[in-house]
Amino acid sequence: MRSFKIVLGALILIPLFFVLIVFCGNTSEREVEPKASVETPKPVEKIADPEEILLYAKNRQALETAVNAYFEKAVASGDIVGAGVSIVKGDSIMMSEGFGKRKSGANDKVDGETIFRLGSLSKGFAGILAADLEDEGKLNWSDKVRDFIPGFQLGDAKNTNKITLAHILSHTSGTPYHSFTNLVDAGIPLKEIAKQFKEVKPISEPGELYSYQNAMFSLSGEMMRKVTGENISDELQLRFFNPLEMCSTTSDYEVLSNSPDIAMPHVRTRRGWRSTKLTDSYHNAIAAGGINASAGDMAKWMRFLLGHNPEIMDKAALNEAFNPFVTLSENNKYYQRWPGHLRSYYGFGWRIHKFWEGSKTNEKTMWHHGGSVNHFRNEIAVYPEADLGICVLLNSNSSLAHTVIPDLYKIVEDIYGTDATNTDGGGDKNLAFVN
Repeated sequence: MRSFKIVLGALILIPLFFVLIVFCGNTSEREVEPKASVETPKPVEKIADPEEILLYAKNRQALETAVNAYFEKAVASGDIVGAGVSIVKGDSIMMSEGFGKRKSGANDKVDGETIFRLGSLSKGFAGILAADLEDEGKLNWSDKVRDFIPGFQLGDAKNTNKITLAHILSHTSGTPYHSFTNLVDAGIPLKEIAKQFKEVKPISEPGELYSYQNAMFSLSGEMMRKVTGENISDELQLRFFNPLEMCSTTSDYEVLSNSPDIAMPHVRTRRGWRSTKLTDSYHNAIAAGGINASAGDMAKWMRFLLGHNPEIMDKAALNEAFNPFVTLSENNKYYQRWPGHLRSYYGFGWRIHKFWEGSKTNEKTMWHHGGSVNHFRNEIAVYPEADLGICVLLNSNSSLAHTVIPDLYKIVEDIYGTDATNTDGGGDKNLAFVN
């Protein structure tokens, strides 16, 4: 009987293997260089206690019930049209579900594989790719932009010579707020936009002042292309999307627009939400806002960010992107009103928030970013101490985005109690049967 089960299992896995090859195949002929072997402690195998199994099932059901109620209410009240929601705890994907509709007035519902445009959540992918290349010695945070992009200039030669990869990934190049974002929106090629910075007067020395950018940030992709020989889209696909089996993730507009399961953008009118045209904006600036993905793929991405795929990227290398590089002195930002917020920083493609939890001696960390493009609005938050990730993708620019992260974090905390904030990620993560 056991031999029969093994044979049957193999027969089932073979077609699945070929399906993955078709949908997650390499887009590049180059093979990614193998990583140095990572010594990871082997988990201690244990027989799950029946009570643990029951508690796990009970908690997961409670989570699904609470999150379903939250988003069903948001859809019914007209706060949103549709949402893709993923929650990861430990190495377990607790949920990657869809709510509402892909398009108002139509019947197609959002599911866990529905693709949304990510907007500035893309910056986090660029930061992680840069950290991987830095770990391999192909790039250094102190590499000068002018050495990779001929003709680049910001201010005089002395100032230009100071601007590094770290500065453009942390929005501290000294460029005025949102310089040439209008050119990115207009679809102007990045190489042409890069030439325009010579006309800009810097507002600070490089590294001194945070000033959010899209065009300048996207030059990081050009720097990475110079050392890899691949554009940033292909490099992300090769290093991360393929091995993580993020099969719906793309930065190609043609692939996106021809997808059979895509959420359409919406604008609010007096009569409610109205669907509008999907555009190719920011596909000329992939690093800043050109990636598209589903809730299911974002769950895999968050699990990777939490360090559960060391065969793909070492956790120490991952954490390079989350090192605070500059203190954010912004006022009245929505995330500053989140419970317990203390202070915020920017790393490389990520905001890093510090917040109190429970008592004023219990300081915690959140890696966070918001994203908005083509009337999509998204949020991602990763809690390293809690081994927890939350991502919400919306096909409308809804104000719900301002509070959805702390709202869902509270739901998780209420259900899992102290497990949600323990550094070991709680008991659920160690159960062998968890997906």
